[in-house]
Amino acid sequence: MSPQLVQPTGPAHTRIYSYGAARGEIAVPNSDLIEAIDSSDEWIRQRTGIITRTRAVEETTVIELSTDAAAEAIAKSGLTPDQIDVVIVATISNPKQTPSVSAIVADRIGANPAAAFDLNAACAGFSYAVAQADALIRGGAAHYAVVVGAEKLSDVVDPTDRSISFLLGDGAGAVVIGPSDTPGIGPTIWGSDGSKADAVGMNATLNDFRYGRAAWPTLRQEGPAVFRWAVWEMVKVARQALEAAGVEASDLAAFVPHQANMRIIDEFAKQLGLPDTVIIGRDIETTGNTSAASIPLATHRLLAEHPELSGGLALQIGFGAGLVFGAQVVVLP
Repeated sequence: MSPQLVQPTGPAHTRIYSYGAARGEIAVPNSDLIEAIDSSDEWIRQRTGIITRTRAVEETTVIELSTDAAAEAIAKSGLTPDQIDVVIVATISNPKQTPSVSAIVADRIGANPAAAFDLNAACAGFSYAVAQADALIRGGAAHYAVVVGAEKLSDVVDPTDRSISFLLGDGAGAVVIGPSDTPGIGPTIWGSDGSKADAVGMNATLNDFRYGRAAWPTLRQEGPAVFRWAVWEMVKVARQALEAAGVEASDLAAFVPHQANMRIIDEFAKQLGLPDTVIIGRDIETTGNTSAASIPLATHRLLAEHPELSGGLALQIGFGAGLVFGAQVVVLP
């Protein structure tokens, strides 16, 4: 008779212990960008709600941004770095195809030899990574996780592109996730629609660039198509996340959608019927759209400005290139 395999199991529940953040060093106002796209400050504000966005200096990569955000999250978590046994970095901005950002970050924050992997789900990356960390801990594969959403999108911006360039910023947001006596992370509603892969993404491959068929690849989007999808389809996903968690919109303390566009955020709140008591993350105004970093950055700012949110419920939803989406309700630390 063959020996019986041991399958680990973990705690019944997990929660977010703390948040950390790092934003690009430079504030880039609309006035710096309007000439290249033949536009105006007023046009950008009306269409996106952005007044200025943070961008990193040339020497700063997504690795430095991730490290700073993760280090803050650990410092505020009550844990020591050597207790972290998995590091997940959600990003599309690794300056190299390999090695992973996460392995380098794990070493720099003192979590070596933690398991480490990067996750590419664009603007839904943070929600995807939270789902992964929650499952790994409850499944017994890890005890404590650092999850980072990080982007340096200024590396893949064409300053003359009117579809997306003026939206994008640089930054990283991080959380520490670990065991909990009560449920702190609700069920994740996630998915994809690869039939709309051309709606937002890179306009060329690295091979196209290498063999002279294209310039350096940069991000592009079909703005109206993405807007319609985000407003109409993602509201359904947000409602499903509330239902799966067993709560209603009126139970929320905060709503933190991906910081894609202020008009999308406003329409979202309207469609969900959020009461005035729900505080909405609007970090896009001064940070810009930072893709995978946008949800944790917006939440970090909300907790700093509204400490009374601690212990309350927040609905977070990310959506973007793929097209991919992910949403869950979490208890704020």
